[in-house]
Amino acid sequence: MQFAVMCCMLFFGQNSWSQRPVTLSIFNESTAVPYDNLINTPIHPGVQIGTEFHWKESKHFRLYPSISVGYMFHRKLFQGVYANLELGLDYKTSFGLNLKSKIGLGYLHTFSTQQEFQFNNGEYRSGRDKGNSRLMPSFTTGLGYRFNPKKNDSSELFLLYQSWLEYPYSPGFIPLMAHTNLHLGLKFYPFEKNER
Repeated sequence: MQFAVMCCMLFFGQNSWSQRPVTLSIFNESTAVPYDNLINTPIHPGVQIGTEFHWKESKHFRLYPSISVGYMFHRKLFQGVYANLELGLDYKTSFGLNLKSKIGLGYLHTFSTQQEFQFNNGEYRSGRDKGNSRLMPSFTTGLGYRFNPKKNDSSELFLLYQSWLEYPYSPGFIPLMAHTNLHLGLKFYPFEKNER
């Protein structure tokens, strides 16, 4: 939980939003073996919002940290909220195409989407689900297209394939669960730059 609070403080506590992009994506989550299928059905929807921080950039490479928060709904299994820190590396082409990769670590809190029962005084009673805390290490690859390749602050349309692990999943039974998210999103600069 402290990890999620720290991410939110970084995300909302910056006063230089005029130079910071917003990344917004919708995605399909699935419990799947990574890189087996690109699109998995049925659809389990999610939404994510985040930002990126400038670190190192050259003509063809860009190295940057990013943070994001999101929500996902996996029918008949769980719904979850998360906060994620990632380190991204983009290879930029002169015509606007970016080859993207990220490695990350996040905090996930899941809640059951089914009715929960607890055994008390010899009988089962319907109980409230307090949720479960998980770590979610991730690896992401994908493509982006910058609408104005000559500008560093160009808007970008991206498609990302993220593989991540849920740990601990079921201690003593299944320690890890593999997931994939297919993101379709946009990076944009909604705030005007301060003129000096």
